[in-house]
Amino acid sequence: MSDTIKNKTKQMDMLHGPMMKNILLFALPLAASGILQQLFTSADMAVIFWFEGIVAQSAVNSNGALVNLLINLFTGMAVGATVVIAEYIGRKHTDDIHSIVFTSMIIAVVSGVVLLGVGIGVAEPLLKVMDTPSEALPLATQYLRIYFVGMPFLMVFDFGAAILRSVGDTKRALITLLITGVLNVGLNFLFVAACDMSVAGVALATVISNIVCAVLVIVFIMKNDMLRMRRKQSKFRLEYLKRIFTIGIPAGLQGVVFSIANVCIQTAVNGFGEQAVAGSGDAINFEYYAYYFVSAFAQATVTFFGQNFAAGEYERCKRIFKLNMLAALVVSGVLSFIFTIGGRLFIRIYTNDEVAIRFALIRMWSVLTGCALSALYEIAGGALRGMGHSLLPAVLTVLGSCILRIIWIYTVFAANKQFWLLMIIYPISWAITGAAMLVSYFVISRKAFKKAAEDSGDGRDPDCSVPAVSVAASETASAAE
Repeated sequence: MSDTIKNKTKQMDMLHGPMMKNILLFALPLAASGILQQLFTSADMAVIFWFEGIVAQSAVNSNGALVNLLINLFTGMAVGATVVIAEYIGRKHTDDIHSIVFTSMIIAVVSGVVLLGVGIGVAEPLLKVMDTPSEALPLATQYLRIYFVGMPFLMVFDFGAAILRSVGDTKRALITLLITGVLNVGLNFLFVAACDMSVAGVALATVISNIVCAVLVIVFIMKNDMLRMRRKQSKFRLEYLKRIFTIGIPAGLQGVVFSIANVCIQTAVNGFGEQAVAGSGDAINFEYYAYYFVSAFAQATVTFFGQNFAAGEYERCKRIFKLNMLAALVVSGVLSFIFTIGGRLFIRIYTNDEVAIRFALIRMWSVLTGCALSALYEIAGGALRGMGHSLLPAVLTVLGSCILRIIWIYTVFAANKQFWLLMIIYPISWAITGAAMLVSYFVISRKAFKKAAEDSGDGRDPDCSVPAVSVAASETASAAE
């Protein structure tokens, strides 16, 4: 193991030392990376409206759910790459890692080429099925087809960033996104404002940014002695491919099912017209900014909880759960409050169309105000995964955040087609899924802690002293330690 990795591991000791400090050092770069990626999309939306108008903006906004549906299966594979590399590092089988990285990159390129072909071929038919407004359909199709030209490079970046995370490096992906984010904004102005390329210019700017992302992440990998792909040592191995698929495909399928629900919601939004599409898409940006912190603390929960559970540090496990839950709720809640209260001011970054603003504000008050509720199921689900229970949180998420939303659309919303009634299913589904996940966590953790203690023969009773129904006020107080 290289000195770099040793030092990194020493700095990120998850079993000892100041817990909150290490959690923040792990989570904040992840949150910042997600926010920078979203800024790509935000820049697209703002530039395209101010220089091309509401129809062009709705064309860009209508693509988000469809893009995620097509790429989520493959990005789930990147999770598999992270886990497999981390396993081999833990076993000190570092000589195998070069071939795992090479195999992962082959998967990335092949996935990108498949997405390129599928995206170009099905763009227009799927947009029609989603009831994309007729005025925006030609531009939306053009944008999507150009966007998918960059898929091979986007997949290389996603897999490359996942590979770097497997050795504890969350900062280089952030540096990459910072550089390419500035590039993307500059190219947006060049292609749209100066060259009058409309949505094609926005899509082309994203493609070029994805190419630069891919190049930079490969450079960072090649500078790492452990990860570097070497001509003689790096080989494509079916055993690594199978292992990556075994872990990655379930994660990808969960993302696909989740995206299907969002596509159904986007289809319903499309039925309100281009101004609703534009306004809803503008408001989503602020939901993502709040959610990325929840997601980052959830990933920290998985990693910290998993290591401490394996080491028998059950009291630290309880504190990890409390600290991450508190951090996610507070940060997401504060951001959601600020964005909602200043809603009209923030939305005017993207549009001055009053009808679009009205739809955006409805979405913000209906969805963004409850965004912190997503922490309930994300953090509890992360703790369950840290204990080795990966199937249950996936099933609960699919049922509560996906199936429930689809049922709502075709029953409650279908009977009374009002925009706010469509949006309100988000916080409802978060609350229901969160309650189910919390109950599962407290029940399973009690049994798991007690069984682990009995198996170790230490005679301790690590039973959780909290109700199995909700996060009690005492938990919140002790989590601030």
